[in-house]
Amino acid sequence: MSGVIAIKTNEDINKKLFYSLSSIQHRGQDSAGVTLSDGKTLRRTKGMGLVSEVFKEIDLEDSNYKFGIGHVRCSPQGCNNDYNIEPLVSFSKNHEFSLAHDGNLTNYDLLKAKLEEEGISFHTHTDSELILLLIARYFDGDIVIAIRKTMEVIEGAYSCVVAMPDKIIAFRDYHGIRPLMLGEDKDNIVLASENSAIEILDIENYRDIRPGEIIIIDKDGINSNISDKEISNKHCIFENIYISRPDANIENVNSYMFRRRCGELLYRQAPVEADLICPVPDSGTPSAIGFAQESGIPFAEGLVKNRYMGRSFIKPSQKERDLAVRLKLSPQKSVVNGKRIVLVDDSIVRGTTSAKLIKRMRKAGAKEVHFRVTSPPFMYPCYYGVDTPDRKKLIAANLDIEEIRKQIGADSLEFIDLDSMLKLVENPDNYCKACFTGDYPVKKDEI
Repeated sequence: MSGVIAIKTNEDINKKLFYSLSSIQHRGQDSAGVTLSDGKTLRRTKGMGLVSEVFKEIDLEDSNYKFGIGHVRCSPQGCNNDYNIEPLVSFSKNHEFSLAHDGNLTNYDLLKAKLEEEGISFHTHTDSELILLLIARYFDGDIVIAIRKTMEVIEGAYSCVVAMPDKIIAFRDYHGIRPLMLGEDKDNIVLASENSAIEILDIENYRDIRPGEIIIIDKDGINSNISDKEISNKHCIFENIYISRPDANIENVNSYMFRRRCGELLYRQAPVEADLICPVPDSGTPSAIGFAQESGIPFAEGLVKNRYMGRSFIKPSQKERDLAVRLKLSPQKSVVNGKRIVLVDDSIVRGTTSAKLIKRMRKAGAKEVHFRVTSPPFMYPCYYGVDTPDRKKLIAANLDIEEIRKQIGADSLEFIDLDSMLKLVENPDNYCKACFTGDYPVKKDEI
């Protein structure tokens, strides 16, 4: 999981990239990087850690750079290495290219093996390098043609931004699985994974980049290249459930309102007698508010969040996730002691985190702990950029709901119904729901 940024501006590009990247920090907390252009050459700065840790005050001083792209990254387990930090840079045919990518290619292994047979060597473990390599290989003076040829070869999810010395480019896969937006005002043009990175610069005019669309931004402004290929929209529904910030507006859906209404739906579907509704912060909070408002049961912060901890779902290993949960969430005994509690969370993936939270709530004195989940059971791995385990490690793929309830130690357990949830969005067929159904819009190729 990652976040991407691209900016064309007349001043303070360093600060603007910093602010925009910081606003999508939730999409990746392992590394950050930017590539800047002065119209003649590219300069890259990157490092391990949060945006605020990678970029120091000297990096934010005004410069002559007018174009820039940026990236924040969550690394899959075993890939959290310096050489994988994006944006990546390539040199070919007397041209410089830099690329940042959100998503995952489903035919990466096949393409990489084929290129290695041709004598190509790779310097990272990321599929982003393969995209950049193909663009550089196909480039013959027209970047749109090079990208379009690349898009005919690669498969899966990709929302990409590219920097060249005289322009920035963005393109989105033919299904539009991962989000990508374009915003502008009289002084700035911004491409970003979420609108928060655009609005932080006081830009209110933005839109979703269409699936298969290529955007070119240079000294003359914005040009759009629309594909004549048949488009099958399959936006990731998990963006609305968990990934995006609550203030995200992706494909005409506001994440906060979606999550809150999921909570309302879930109470109507699975009512429960309880004393308090408690969210699992932060992504479970809007749904818990909706659940509480619909039920009339008081809302309370039974779990106190350490605001300086990152998101535990995107930690690369189970050990790190378990530790992050303990450091991030602490039961508030004065609130839950002697009470019947409903914990509302966005998802159950492996089940280990939920079990530990319920155990700690009981230790804090909760008389009953009911668990409500505002996503359907997570039964299939994601191949499109969310680092989820294979099916044997997904608890809902191996146990029924009653068995899950016993394993996590809840007094009752309910997941939202998929069909009910999809009524909250326009055109439900335009969403990828593969993590719940196994119906993948793009199959994963195997060597």
